[in-house]
Order: sequence, then structure tokens, then C-alpha cells
Amino acid sequence: MDRRGRVLRVANLAGSSKLLRAMNSSAALSLLFERGRVTRGDLREATGLSKPTVSDALRRLVEANLAIVAGHQRGGPGPNAEIYAINPDAAYAAAVSVREGPDGPSVAAALCDLTGAVRGRFERPIDLGREDPVAVVTSAVNAVSPTPSPAGASPDGGPRLACVQLGVAGSFDPGTRTIHHIDLAGFDRPGLVDSLAEHLGAPVDVDNDVNLATVAERRHGCAADADGFALLWLGEGVGLGIDLGGTLLRGARGGAGEIGYMPLRDPSGGAGDPLAADLHDLIGGSAARALAARYGHTGRTTEEAVAHAVGDPDFLTTFADRVAVGLAAVVAVLDPALVVLAGPVAAAGGTALRDAVVDALSRAAPLETTVEVTAVDGDPVVLGGLDAALTAVRDQLVAALRHPAPSPT
Repeated sequence: MDRRGRVLRVANLAGSSKLLRAMNSSAALSLLFERGRVTRGDLREATGLSKPTVSDALRRLVEANLAIVAGHQRGGPGPNAEIYAINPDAAYAAAVSVREGPDGPSVAAALCDLTGAVRGRFERPIDLGREDPVAVVTSAVNAVSPTPSPAGASPDGGPRLACVQLGVAGSFDPGTRTIHHIDLAGFDRPGLVDSLAEHLGAPVDVDNDVNLATVAERRHGCAADADGFALLWLGEGVGLGIDLGGTLLRGARGGAGEIGYMPLRDPSGGAGDPLAADLHDLIGGSAARALAARYGHTGRTTEEAVAHAVGDPDFLTTFADRVAVGLAAVVAVLDPALVVLAGPVAAAGGTALRDAVVDALSRAAPLETTVEVTAVDGDPVVLGGLDAALTAVRDQLVAALRHPAPSPT
């Protein structure tokens, strides 16, 4: 039954050989995704299936254009064993990040094949006073696609765009499919996400940019072996990613981690300093630049100013005290085993900022946690978006094999 109590019919698959073949094929595809390359012997050993069943499952994957014979393994009597691999061009996944930068808003995108290999990257400034958000995202995806029309498969069943992951500095409410808490004009428009999916011809998932950076940190950074961790993003904006054993905490309306809105006052108490209304006013990009300038350090961007100022003990202590205010709230509520400082400001501060924040946290509250600086190389939002999109595509393909569409009657 479905959620409404209706009986779902699976077109005579239950208990049939067709269902068993579908399950065997999905198991073989899952193992290919996990290992990259397998032989028939590898698949038999991993699944316990018989030789004829394994051969049938792999044949079906090749016929479905999901697997290819990538080589042969020598050794032992008889013919060399065929090595099967994922067909990289069976499907594509794309990630798009729309962000506010020091020179105004910009869009960045990347596209990967089914193996995860990146096929294209793109970035450019945008003018949301003149450009429509649908056109911005669509043109970015087209720019990284190896074909002029990524939304449609080629006539011979060639590569297709199977998922687009959009990262934004805001929150996405899955109930209304609307983006909230975003300062980029037009991106909070109702119906935007569905319009994007229609124009691209592929499912569009939306997530907070810090959440996607958190995905990248687990897959490619210093949190790979953590049971769970929190990622504090320091950039033009302030955000928090919460990883609970590999699962992101997003909240009921996608707003979990919007720590920049946490109300507070400036703890530094400098003479004449205005009181900070929230955490963003204390450690966001404009606040970090202003603090660096107070100590005589400037730069074209916030990260440049912080990189110049981080060698100044007075700046470092004051800024670390401010960061510790937000960090203390995170540690007190979540008690994470690890906190990762990420974002361009954290990267500019490096280990000097990390060490100062650890000292500041010990002064602020009797709380303990391990603090590290991000180890992700490259754009963490786009990288995490590719990871999320590729996972969605692979899950779609495995599910489609496991539950094939009913045959027409």
C-alpha cells in the first residue's frame, strides 16, 4: 500500500523470475558503484549467486548501457576473466552554486559522469537585475555539458542529465519547494525549482550551500572518519552544517544551521562599538573586514584582509573570541566529536585561527571538542553538490532496476 492506503500492483513481479532478475541486477550495479570494477568471480563471492545468475545480471547491465567490459584479468586456466566497470556515459550529474561574492553575485557549476569523473567546470559573474534565475542556472548547466542539450538523451541512448543539485546561501522548504532566507533576487520566487526542472529536463534538488560543503568535508576532507561533526562556515555569511553519522540535519523547513541569525551582543566590548544584533553582525564578512581594518589590515576581499591580519595577535585574539561565541552554542547543544572551521575566512585564518579559537573556547565555557580547519581542496559547495547529485543518480538507477516499470498490457 502507498501512504494513502491504496494497493500498489507490481505487474506480476512478486515471486516471479522477473523480480529475481531485477533484484540480482540491482545488486550487481550496487557492487559496481562500490568497487568500480568487478569480475564475475568478484560478484559471485560478494553475493553468493550462482555462475549463470551472475552472468545474466551482468549481461542485463551491459544491455541496459550501465556497464561495459573494461578489460580482462589474466591468471588461471581457461579464458581470461572479463572485467566489468560502470559505463561513465550512462548518465550525468551536475552541481550549481549561486553565491554572493566580493564583486557581486556569481554562478559556478560542474558536471560529472556516472563514475564521478568531472567532465566540465564553469564560473561567471551574474547580474540578477537583468538575468532571470532560470536562465542563469540553465546556461551554467549547458556550459558544462559535453552536448548542446544536456536535458535530453541522444537518439542512440547516449548520456543524459539525470540530476542537478543547486546550492544556495539560504534554506529550501521541501514542503512548498521554495527557497527562503536568500538575498539573491528572484531565487525565492515560488515555482522556481519546478521551472528549473522543466527547463533542464531533469530532477532538481536544492540544499543550503553549507550543507553541501559539509557533504564535501565528509567525503574529501578531515571528517571522513568522524562519527558525526559540525561545520562552522566563515565567509561573507555565517552558517552551520550538522552531520549526524553521515546524515545531514536539515530541520522541518530546511532551516537547521542558520546560525547567523542567532541573536547576541559583541563580547569584545570595544569603546564605541555598536552592539551586534546577531552572529552574522559579529563574524560575518563585513564584520571581519571592519575588525581587520581597525587593526590596520585591509584587502580587496574579506579573506585577503583576514590573511593579512591573522599574524596580528590583537586581531587574532579578538576575532577568535567572537568565533567562540557561536562555537560555544554549537558545542553546548550538539556536543560534536569534531568541529570543522570552513569557508574562505576560515581557510585564510588557517591553523593560527584554529588554535586561537580553541583557546578562546576554553575561556568562554567549560566545553571541549576537537577543532580542525577544512581539508577540502577546491570549491566545497560545488564538490559537495556533485557528491549529492551523483548519489541521487546512482540511487535512482539501482531503484529502477529493483522495481522495473510494469510491462504494457
